Amino acid sequence: MPTPDPLWITEADVVGAIDLAGADDAVRDALRLEHAGTATTLAKTATEFGGHGTLHSLGGAGVSSDGGDVVGTKSWAHTQGGATPLVTLWDAESGALLAVIEAFALGQMRTAAVSAIATDVMAALDAAVFAMVGTGNQALAQVAAVASQRELRQVRVYSPTADHRAAFCGQVGQRLPDVAVVDCLDVRSAVEGADVVTTATRSRTSILDATMVGAHTHVNALGSITNDRRELDDSIVVAAGRIVSDSPAAARSLSSEFDQAAEVLSLSAVVAEPLGGADRSGPSIFKAMGLGLADVAIAAAVLSTTRSTGGGRPMPAPTRAAPQLFSTLEVT
Repeated sequence: MPTPDPLWITEADVVGAIDLAGADDAVRDALRLEHAGTATTLAKTATEFGGHGTLHSLGGAGVSSDGGDVVGTKSWAHTQGGATPLVTLWDAESGALLAVIEAFALGQMRTAAVSAIATDVMAALDAAVFAMVGTGNQALAQVAAVASQRELRQVRVYSPTADHRAAFCGQVGQRLPDVAVVDCLDVRSAVEGADVVTTATRSRTSILDATMVGAHTHVNALGSITNDRRELDDSIVVAAGRIVSDSPAAARSLSSEFDQAAEVLSLSAVVAEPLGGADRSGPSIFKAMGLGLADVAIAAAVLSTTRSTGGGRPMPAPTRAAPQLFSTLEVT
């Protein structure tokens, strides 16, 4: 059967093709495959350029779309002017291009799905008070992630800009009308007594330490994915009863937060072999570094749905052409 023409899949196509529950299912399946050794992640790599930008790439192999195995990468340049992440998928058997997918919404969905899964397998089952530190592009998806796994009665919000906090509290209140939303003036008042804390900031100095949280608290730490940023103080890392990451190697190499960590477990191992919720010997920490396999798993699900609904924009399949290896200038 011939490979269909590749598709260009837009942000709108992605949003129409998958929701958080679908992304959660796709990522859980991929994590189980990773633990079994039949799916692999291309470790995240990044480099700086121009004094202000970073170039990123990650990927994965071993997931399926329409019954066939696919491989893929996600790449983007993060600049002061913004970013345009793209996922590229190829057929694992032929190497044929399958799709190029605009991946800003997809990335938010992946980050939310991974946090939802981490909350599910690590937080206390009766967790009801959630603190969101940061109100940027990822924050609303992170609230949705935790709300999808626990019956919340209160969401506390902190970010340094009062107007941003107020606007974000309004957004959360509209989407979770039965949950009390609290506008907090500092990090400590937001996180003290909270069952689950998510940090999604661009902080360059630690904002969360061991004195702020209890032994039952679960922390999803998202913001520090390069060595020039930091959200977690050494004290909370040392006090932690359990530290888990979607990519332990990247957490060690690309984040400065885990120099004092004795062990960083893989989320795929915890999903495949659950450890039983909260660790009461100390706060639990999930460090999200960005799992390429999760991006590819969601992208594969999006491709399958988009094909079935006739969405996307067909692209001409690449055709080979011989390179000009020798000068075509006449020699006199």
